[in-house]
Amino acid sequence: MKEPRPERKVGLLTATSLVVGNMIASGVFMLPATLAGYGGISLVGWMISCFGALSLALVFGWLSRLRPNATGGPYAYVREGMGDFAGYLVAWGYWISCWATNAAIAVAFVSYLGAFIPALSESSSLGIITGLGAIWFLTWINTMGIREAGFVQVITTVLKIAPLLLISIGGLFYLNADYFIPFNASNESDMSAITATTTLTLFAFLGLECATIPSENIRHPEKTIAKATIIGTLLTTVIYVLGTVAVMGILPADVLKTSQAPFADAAALIWGEPARYLVAGGTVIATFGALNGWILIQGQMPMAAARDKLFPVLFKRENKNGTPVLGIVVSSALVSVLMGMNYSRSLADTYRYMILLSTLTSVLAYSFSMTAYVIILAKDKALDKTDWIRVAITVIAFIFSMWAIIGSGETIVYWGFILLMAGIPFYAVMKLRRKAVIPE
Repeated sequence: MKEPRPERKVGLLTATSLVVGNMIASGVFMLPATLAGYGGISLVGWMISCFGALSLALVFGWLSRLRPNATGGPYAYVREGMGDFAGYLVAWGYWISCWATNAAIAVAFVSYLGAFIPALSESSSLGIITGLGAIWFLTWINTMGIREAGFVQVITTVLKIAPLLLISIGGLFYLNADYFIPFNASNESDMSAITATTTLTLFAFLGLECATIPSENIRHPEKTIAKATIIGTLLTTVIYVLGTVAVMGILPADVLKTSQAPFADAAALIWGEPARYLVAGGTVIATFGALNGWILIQGQMPMAAARDKLFPVLFKRENKNGTPVLGIVVSSALVSVLMGMNYSRSLADTYRYMILLSTLTSVLAYSFSMTAYVIILAKDKALDKTDWIRVAITVIAFIFSMWAIIGSGETIVYWGFILLMAGIPFYAVMKLRRKAVIPE
């Protein structure tokens, strides 16, 4: 395996930006409206999902210390702890998750950009061209090397969190406590409402593991990855919770439920119409930055699996910048096809299910990774008191992952199982190729 030149590696700031940037996409800007129907009890769901996300972040941080050079993150950890087949399932599901997620982000980018360029909302062909332009421009950036992609990630992360922090902190001075009453505004029991809001808010944390995936491109990975994962998750948690409290306390529930841009509406109510466009611009940058980060990841995961001969060899081929260029290009081509499907009414439902399934496969990777951590830890050493505390936290993180899977619903879990099973024939082909029964 070719080791990247030291000057091509990135440090703590870029790694943290990758974590924060990939978590904070367009979805969080709509979450307050989604949660409005539940009332103040949704904050309980937020706190539980924050606790679960921090537990997951801790375990991924510990895994990165045990195996600092394990490129592929969850895939590499699971393969070492649980074998080729489990590792392949994680890589297969996570790779599909990446390009399906990128298709959704590209569509959201065009949608939010339509607030500034109305023609994008009126013309499907123009919308597709704009979305494809964003995908392939960022694909080109990522083929130039991780430092160049990381620079874009740092800039977009700073620009996207600025308006969120403005609302999250400034909005606290304009709260109306009456807007949090009744505490449970839904027709469900408290436990059902908490479960629903926990599941909804967990999806905003997907991506917390991203710093573990390009580990060989990070300076001092044994320290940097763990710090980036924890700092990034903590920073995102603070922004999420304060932002939700601020927006729910500024806009009445009946207004918030129907809001198409809750953060922008809250900003306009406090500071006037110019503030609306400031936040709307932050949303456009958020989607653009998240698209950049996930395009970076979509090449790293299959590259790691290809090096272990579990994915086709083309995914591990690197250009002079140390980038798995063919893997990124192939993935972006699939992203482009899926994004185009969104503009076909007959395929809209299929597209929606693909996005829901991509979220499920990410959570499945978390549950596999939690199990792998315990196995790797026990394999490396005799467990002491501190290790047993870590195991207890890992069990909590695993239970939380399972809760999120259950909260996804029977239909999504069913199709998620079908999706994973569909990858088994490809696994068989790669295993036979490894034994030279089938030529490359």
